[in-house]
Amino acid sequence: MKITKIKEKITLHPIMTIIIMIALTIIISGILSLFGLQSTIRTVNPNSLEYNISVSEVHSLLSLSGLKYIFTSTVQNFVAFAPLSSLLIILIGIGIMEKSGFLKTAITLLTKNAKKINVTYVLVLISIIIGFVGDLSYAFIIPLSALLFKYGKRNPALGIIASFAGLTCGNALNLIFSSTDSSLLSLTNLATTMELGTHELSTLSFIFIEIVSIALLSFIITLVTEKYLVYKMDKYEIPETEIEEEISIGKKERKGILYAFIAGSIYVLILLYCIIPGLPLSGKLLDQSQIFYIDKLFSYNSFFTTGFVFVITCFFIILGFFYGIGAKTIRNNKEFCEDLGHSLDGIGSTIVLIFFASVLLNVFKYTNIGQVIVGLFGEIIEKTTFTGIPLIVLLFLIAALSSILVPSSLTKWTILSGVAIPVFIKAGMSPEFAQIVFRFGETITMGLTPLLAYYIIYLAYLEKYNQNKHPINIIKSIRYQIPYALLTFILLLTILIVWYIVGLPIGVGISPTL
Repeated sequence: MKITKIKEKITLHPIMTIIIMIALTIIISGILSLFGLQSTIRTVNPNSLEYNISVSEVHSLLSLSGLKYIFTSTVQNFVAFAPLSSLLIILIGIGIMEKSGFLKTAITLLTKNAKKINVTYVLVLISIIIGFVGDLSYAFIIPLSALLFKYGKRNPALGIIASFAGLTCGNALNLIFSSTDSSLLSLTNLATTMELGTHELSTLSFIFIEIVSIALLSFIITLVTEKYLVYKMDKYEIPETEIEEEISIGKKERKGILYAFIAGSIYVLILLYCIIPGLPLSGKLLDQSQIFYIDKLFSYNSFFTTGFVFVITCFFIILGFFYGIGAKTIRNNKEFCEDLGHSLDGIGSTIVLIFFASVLLNVFKYTNIGQVIVGLFGEIIEKTTFTGIPLIVLLFLIAALSSILVPSSLTKWTILSGVAIPVFIKAGMSPEFAQIVFRFGETITMGLTPLLAYYIIYLAYLEKYNQNKHPINIIKSIRYQIPYALLTFILLLTILIVWYIVGLPIGVGISPTL
């Protein structure tokens, strides 16, 4: 009894944990700056095609300028914090889908006769594949996965954890060549040009190894969820009203689904036509200044990058509204407007959590600690004499460790590509293989760091569906992801080594070796 009481007293709320992390970041930045921690970073100048050598150092927040930065940037940073705006807008669409009954009916129709393990597998597979749209996928996959399990009479936290594992552990696996892959490949090409001269880019450089990895990883994450995590989770008590409530799919519900399907299909077809180049009046939503099609879709200033959240929200609103009209669950404009705000009820604590997370990320980025550490890892790669499998393992581990402090793929590869590519080429391995080793390595720890901007949505939704009197703290939320990370580590590293030994092509015309 005494031990239990002590544990209860020291349980920290996630908000308090983040506040402590902010304080530690400020203190550590001052100490590291005092000791002059710095690293040398070698990057390729895209204009002159020469190496730029720069020194990266830690910026102290224990200074007048540092403290001034915290106070002057906090509000503006919070307002511009992508997870906040993305989540709030997406929840408007999810709210009307949920309140109108569309989600309950659709999920029942899709999963009524399906095995639980199959539902989980499809959810994980979608979570991995949808990663090509970027980090915005966290904002709608996590809330929807919770509802998928809730309406399936299961613990919503299982859906949240499994989908987050798919989004993070599968972050580097894209059936569709993503804008991130394109940016990374451009850096790879620059570094390769310095060593080998002109080098051709290919959007299919990694397709073979990624197809195999996606299939196997989806299976692994599903098994961990269904055969291990189910028995480790706190028991979820389904409210009596939901137990007694039988979901009947009658004439009204089927009519609502038909209306939603027709309206949603029209919306999707119009969008698809607007992103297909070469047809009359088509391609109007593409960024024509880009070379690759995926960049035309998802480049920094493209329509879908700047408006993707609203595109998805409008789709959700259309589905919920037309279902409500057909099923007669929305009878007038008052009910429609009230339904739009349904998912925003009781979201106050989530907003506070996101606020402090935005402060943490802002101050950590200012300190430059992450970039300095990654720069030191780059120096290790530059000085190594490893070749073959030891070199693969080295870059894989460095990428994994780097992601804990710098989740951004582009930031890490900007620092590491200038040293990793030459080392791999000298070891007789292709630059594309170096990139896929880096990508596979960085995805291992993506779900284990609260410095990932969208991690806060994962944590907030775990807390939303938490029925225990104790809050879900950061340590517990990370602990849920550790089994996934460990098995993903073993799986992806094994795939890389086998691919290298056998000499299988990783993509169209691309082999592990030169």
